Amino acid sequence: MKQELPPVAYGAVEQVIGALQQRYGDRVSVVRAVREQHARGEGLSTSLAPDVVVWPQDKAEVCAILALCNAQQVPIIPFGAGSSLEGHVSAPFGGVCIDLSRMNAVLAVHLEDGDCVVQPGITREDLNAHLKGSGLFFPVDPGANATIGGMVSTRASGTTTLRYGSMAHNVMCLEVALADGRLVRVGTRARKSSAGYDLVHLLTGSEGTLGIITEVTLRLHALPADVAAATCAFPTLAAAVEAVAEMSMCGVPFARIEFLDEHQIRACNAHSHLGLAEMPTLFLEFHGTPLAVKEQAELAQEVAASHGGVDFQWATRPEDRSRLWHARHLAYFAALALRPGCVSIVADICVPMSALAECVGMARAMIDREGLVAPILGHVGDGNFHVLFMPMPDNAAEHAAVDRVYSAMVERALEMGGTCTGEHGIGMGKKDKLLMEYGAEVVGLMRTIKQAWDPNMILNPGKIFGA
Repeated sequence: MKQELPPVAYGAVEQVIGALQQRYGDRVSVVRAVREQHARGEGLSTSLAPDVVVWPQDKAEVCAILALCNAQQVPIIPFGAGSSLEGHVSAPFGGVCIDLSRMNAVLAVHLEDGDCVVQPGITREDLNAHLKGSGLFFPVDPGANATIGGMVSTRASGTTTLRYGSMAHNVMCLEVALADGRLVRVGTRARKSSAGYDLVHLLTGSEGTLGIITEVTLRLHALPADVAAATCAFPTLAAAVEAVAEMSMCGVPFARIEFLDEHQIRACNAHSHLGLAEMPTLFLEFHGTPLAVKEQAELAQEVAASHGGVDFQWATRPEDRSRLWHARHLAYFAALALRPGCVSIVADICVPMSALAECVGMARAMIDREGLVAPILGHVGDGNFHVLFMPMPDNAAEHAAVDRVYSAMVERALEMGGTCTGEHGIGMGKKDKLLMEYGAEVVGLMRTIKQAWDPNMILNPGKIFGA
């Protein structure tokens, strides 16, 4: 995979490797298999390995590694769980991969204030396991068991965003190691602040290009008194999406509402043994008091029926709800199993709710016209849907068709006031889509910010824009 030349002359990495080995011993690896494990995430098929992997144990070590690499102008690539879909963890220019998975502690939980302080390497599932019994939980659920640091870096969201917000709404404070090794803290634990530039939101979604996160303060939420989940099938894709739009207009306060087309349902049935009718289907979940949940569910069922919704199945027992959402979380892998040997290209379109039905319908029509294999699913309650393109790696015609459909989808979404990525970020895979969305002038402004924070351009080069 040809990469654009970096704007700086990166230094030789051998001297840095020697210094790292001397300082950190067996927490440094140049073994090829280890480097290949850190060469890609779940999405892009291209494997671009770092020259060395190092596992810091605390913030001081992260700062020292950054200072060393900055002095030698050697690229740095942060790594959490490797679950990203846009090549965020790949190393197009080699360099040092900082694996933060051992920095996985919960440093504080403030029950009265409803927040916690964690290290970046803890996963969302481990955080919620730690919070069990406290009456609080961390709700942002992208599906993958990503690390909190990775979720901050991509401004992740997921199945519960409709009710609880994305990472942009739930990150209160960040501690970040800058490119030269300095450590800074931005944000506060206060519920609001109008003090200066909002650097928390600048860093949330910066994909490791402005600094390495060493500590995160997160907003927590109260566990709901009652939970109910359901599935509902529809005769057509349009009917399902239109039902979601009407439910939103009626003010149904969903905790989750997910759409899976008939192809994705077939994949989930085979992979997770669900036994659902192979029709466009909504997965729904309601949180609140028992009475509120009952009222929400009745209204949703009424609206669904008016759009041809059938086979409304309830999952009230925790084990049944868990099985349902586990299947949804595995939908990506279930889809890949439909076509063994394929590669994945995941579109992540988000549009205003009023445009959702048209945009999804247009996507399906183009996919069918090109004869592509591409299930559609997504967090449709906030206008976000995914198309899982699955071309074979050596089929140039299929890849060309994917490019045509994907570009047309983004163009139409932008015309509707939407975005090329609702939650996955830009990484290496969507740099051309970012230019489509903002144009060269705004992307150039982003690059200016990057250069101010990272003059030597060592932090995750090749992501968001060029090197």
